[in-house]
Amino acid sequence: MRKRRSLGLPTGRRTWVRISACPVGAAAERGALEATAGLPDEVGHPRWFQGAAWRQGHLLWRADETELVTEQVVQPGGILTRDPGLPGSWWQRLAASLAVLGTVPTARVATPHTKPITQQRVSETVQAVFPGVDAAVDEWAVAHADLSWVNLTAPGCRVLDWEDWGRAPRGWDAATLWASSLAVPELADQVQRVFGEVLSSRTGLVCQLYACAELLAAGPEYAGPLARPARREGERLVSLLGGRGP
Repeated sequence: MRKRRSLGLPTGRRTWVRISACPVGAAAERGALEATAGLPDEVGHPRWFQGAAWRQGHLLWRADETELVTEQVVQPGGILTRDPGLPGSWWQRLAASLAVLGTVPTARVATPHTKPITQQRVSETVQAVFPGVDAAVDEWAVAHADLSWVNLTAPGCRVLDWEDWGRAPRGWDAATLWASSLAVPELADQVQRVFGEVLSSRTGLVCQLYACAELLAAGPEYAGPLARPARREGERLVSLLGGRGP
């Protein structure tokens, strides 16, 4: 078992319980949900109430009780292929939430896909698909680190699933959301408009290129309708980064 495995269900107390398991050897890399108790309310995260952890053989198990969010997510699963028609007020709430999150003081390192994000990981992932690109990161900030349409609700714009949050290249969340929107060009353009300042920075361009490289490395069966636009956008980003330098 390499990646986190979990299940969640509502309780009779009108709360939500999530039970997860990971290898004991990887426990130090996993973020505990109780750390979200220190996040400002403006971030829009479910409140954490209590938790327990125990070891069983080679696995570390956790049970966390959090606020029950009944609002539907934008995309229940898979790849978003239609414009959800989110109003401007929704985008304003999301931008405000991420702006507040980015200033939270923490030493936590984000763990996208359960692995810590480092300069080495960024460079290796990018260069495996786009050889020779300088993927140096010069700005770091706090990120949710798993921001996709399956973790965002509407119309209230709550942000779910906080196990991986921590410090990451600045613009990581915006780039991740943009990449998951590439099958709907008008939606990807909207992400660019809302988060244009951070995405147009050098580190923002690197984050976008990383997201494209990750999709392409996973193969067409995983990327599906995201694969072709990811290749096109990746080549555009390579050109931009080649002209900007570190």
